[in-house]
Amino acid sequence: MFKTLTTGLINQDPTLTLSCISIMPKLKSHRGAKKRFKLTATGKIKRKRAYLRHLLAAKSKRQKRALRKPGYVFKGEAKTIRTLISV
Repeated sequence: MFKTLTTGLINQDPTLTLSCISIMPKLKSHRGAKKRFKLTATGKIKRKRAYLRHLLAAKSKRQKRALRKPGYVFKGEAKTIRTLISV
């Protein structure tokens, strides 16, 4: 929003420069979220599944094998995570 607003102002008044127009600063990405989530080529957010850190002797081979596959973030949470990883 701010980019289109500032470029529109500069185009209307050539005496204005970028130094006299305030532009919102960019957000830094959340480093913890950046390490935990990856963006796929189709735009989905990939995550690692839980329950694979301890008490593994009680879990079956089939369950542990299924937990190695990646999980995907739900649409409701994807918007929040996109802002955290600054995409």
